[in-house]
Amino acid sequence: MLHTKGAEAASRENYDYAIELFNQILLKDPLVYDVRRALRGAQLKKEGGGRGMFKKMWSTASSQPLVTKAQMALRKDPTEALQVAEQVLNNDPQNAFAHRVIVEAATVLQMPRTAVLSLEILAGNSPKDREVAIKYAYALADAGDVNRAESILSGLHDEYPTDQDLSLALKNISARKTMQKGGYDKAADGQGSYRDMLKDKDEAVSLEQENRQVKNEDVTERLTREYEERLKTEPKNVKLLRQLAEIYTQKKEYDRALEYYNRIKATDSGGDPGLDKAITDLAIRKFDAQVAQLDPTAPDFPQQTARIQAEKQAHQLAECQRRVERFPTDLQIRFELGQLYFQAGKINEAIQEFQKARQNPHRKIQTLNFLGQCFARRNMNELAMRNFEEAIKEKPVFDDEKKELTYNLASVLEKMGKREEAIKHFEAIYGVDITYRDVAKKVDDYYGNQPSA
Repeated sequence: MLHTKGAEAASRENYDYAIELFNQILLKDPLVYDVRRALRGAQLKKEGGGRGMFKKMWSTASSQPLVTKAQMALRKDPTEALQVAEQVLNNDPQNAFAHRVIVEAATVLQMPRTAVLSLEILAGNSPKDREVAIKYAYALADAGDVNRAESILSGLHDEYPTDQDLSLALKNISARKTMQKGGYDKAADGQGSYRDMLKDKDEAVSLEQENRQVKNEDVTERLTREYEERLKTEPKNVKLLRQLAEIYTQKKEYDRALEYYNRIKATDSGGDPGLDKAITDLAIRKFDAQVAQLDPTAPDFPQQTARIQAEKQAHQLAECQRRVERFPTDLQIRFELGQLYFQAGKINEAIQEFQKARQNPHRKIQTLNFLGQCFARRNMNELAMRNFEEAIKEKPVFDDEKKELTYNLASVLEKMGKREEAIKHFEAIYGVDITYRDVAKKVDDYYGNQPSA
């Protein structure tokens, strides 16, 4: 009944109500894929007709607390992590951090089609990210779409023919396609056995355990020993090194994981920007783990938390600076560096990076927003106004991003003494969302101070 009501609400373009209903269903039963797919469609259409597929990869400041909560929940309760991540996507359906949480949670819960929903957005946003493409392909294959998985990897492999991870993934997917054609469907119909397709029964067990998405401790330990033993004869096998890095990350043995990532960097695959990002993400997990281990009742808890967060921010900034040095033409990394400079209060440096990053069409609106805020902080209000106005022109739908841009523009106009112009923009927000920030107070105060007729 709720699903039908949600679908009807979505068809009437009442996306907020549809999203609310779909979330109610998933709260009770997170395994209903059709509902989650409908929810994702409503979230994207609410953002702007679904055409903003590549616009939002990084979370906004307002989304960060929920993102952090989802990441923390992932360690203990992947179902809760899914629910919290969806809360982020309700208002920011391109949030890459939330989608990555969903991919991890869905992997643990053996929900490959749910993982595909998020990986499709991540892959579309970063079509050259080979790590995401490989995960996307494996999820597609697990969901039964082996042909599409092979097509994705094949196209990327043509561009990066020396990438060992891509080659191995393509080989694995092609093998699965061959097995499917050779009798997997018969096995599914009860006319044969998948295990019988493999002559070596031990190999069958090994493959199943390697690809199982919920690895219990015994299996993890066995795979760790097996991979480390194989590395003795295949020391430059990037696939093995990455698998070990991921296993040790899962086990929260971050220093060991870093050892294997560094070994990958020493191979021919060391020039992959995705690898540097994986290492940075690993370090962030390590900082978050340190915070999680603190005693919240300790008298110095706030000071210790602030210290670790400061170290985390400094590390992120230094690592991103190094990534820019290695990949100076990667505009996505430029955008990330600009964000980090902005968060650190280094406004001049942030402006330099955002001015370069605005050449990335997938980051144009976000970059203009940040540039406007940077100029506003330096009281260069004319420049700030121009950037906000340019960004607003790119937004035909009055979603949360446009509300933020409009509010920022109105605030700058207010600073410039252009109160009449400012109030028009505050009123525009008031007309679609009276609860947004303090627009209700601003509009009420303005009209309350007008002389009586």
